[in-house]
Amino acid sequence: MNKKIITALVAVSVITTMTTGCGTKAKLKTSKDTVVAFNKTKITAQDLYDEIKKDSISKLIQMMDKKILSKKYPETDEEKKYIDDQINQIKSYAKDDEDTYLSFLKQYFGVNTEDELKEKLSVQYKRQQAVKDYVKDHIKDDEIEKYYNENVYGDIKASHILISVNVKDDATDEEKEKIKKDAYNKAKEVIEKLNNGEDFKKLAKKYSEDSTNAKNGGDLGYFNKDAMDSNFWEAALKLEKDKYTTEPVESAYGYHVILKTGEKEKKSLKSMKKEIKEKLRDEKMNSDGSLFYETLKEIRNDEKMTFGDDELKKLYDDYMDELIKNAKSGNTSE
Repeated sequence: MNKKIITALVAVSVITTMTTGCGTKAKLKTSKDTVVAFNKTKITAQDLYDEIKKDSISKLIQMMDKKILSKKYPETDEEKKYIDDQINQIKSYAKDDEDTYLSFLKQYFGVNTEDELKEKLSVQYKRQQAVKDYVKDHIKDDEIEKYYNENVYGDIKASHILISVNVKDDATDEEKEKIKKDAYNKAKEVIEKLNNGEDFKKLAKKYSEDSTNAKNGGDLGYFNKDAMDSNFWEAALKLEKDKYTTEPVESAYGYHVILKTGEKEKKSLKSMKKEIKEKLRDEKMNSDGSLFYETLKEIRNDEKMTFGDDELKKLYDDYMDELIKNAKSGNTSE
């Protein structure tokens, strides 16, 4: 196996104290150079490197990402706040006891000091920013257009009459069913009154149990998809202007009678493009926990990452494969 042994990992990790007085740093030129010598044997850089690389892959990856990301993502006030908030939270768990705090750092973060934790949190923050940017930048135009056509709507204006379903926590299934049925029938009665020509605003003031807008005739103003219960939105979307629902619409709040009073044209694709890319990015990342680690691999590969040691590369590949596997199964701890 062809290996280039003298790497940054050895240069950073290998320090030896000589017996000639004050300590000195080892200056290693080849893998055969001695790190520690005894009467009849010695430990070489190769020996030490082979031993420490097995347990240092996560540290090496942190060093790699720090090198790659620090220039593009310099420290910001937001990053400082993120780090401070994380540290304050850990300290609160430790009840501000120094020994407990340091024990937490070792047990849960694999570090010995707060400075080491700050460095680890800084890299993690930069990773998050880099992954979000990378995923967003690689969203295709046809994805954006598809989302726009299927999910972007103009604001709708509507009024409603709400008949609440007030069920006590200790109610039996039979009692719950009766309360729901009574609310449904009451909403049906309101629709019959509308069918007979009665005024929607007057009926809302009399029957609606939505105290925030009943006195205004049930007027909800303009709203869009994300602001409403999905059943309510779908029902309002299907209505023609100045038409009301002919069947009660069920939501988490009870039963609604909905009157559509206006609808705006949806915004242009051009004006929505940035917002849609962010929504698609969030959807992708929330739906696939492994995307975070897969994207980090892509970011490193884009930097023309190579290894001077085939075994170290295998350790890296195995480590990342395990993170991706765990993320797919819901375990995202590193």
